[in-house]
Amino acid sequence: MILQPAVSVPVLELGDILLVTLQGDLHDGAAEQLQHDITHRIAQQSVNGVVIDISGVEIVDSFLGRVLAEIAASARLLAARTVLTGMRPAVAITLVELGLALPGLHTALDVESALTLLGNAPSAAQSPHPQEGASCKPNSA
Repeated sequence: MILQPAVSVPVLELGDILLVTLQGDLHDGAAEQLQHDITHRIAQQSVNGVVIDISGVEIVDSFLGRVLAEIAASARLLAARTVLTGMRPAVAITLVELGLALPGLHTALDVESALTLLGNAPSAAQSPHPQEGASCKPNSA
């Protein structure tokens, strides 16, 4: 029997939003632990939304798809919304082919869009990069 090393998925706080970035393969035990961790953090803190970025995931199997749906269902019961972001076209096709519905999960193309959807987009003043077409010169009056 080969034991899989314990994988810890970091859960970052962005104000009242939890940001989870999945990288590589997520083993079943780690996925279940993530579900437990997110649910408890929502219950213990003032969390209004969860953003799960799967841009680093090559394959979403039926188990991980079910865990993502369960995270969204638990979050919804605790008054938080869940947004799944960074889905690759191949992952979307696989989920459809598997017939996996992800009820309660909103989707966005990237983390910034997810934060906008949740109403917590960084303002231009907070952004480390100026908006396209914006001048970086100080105002002269």
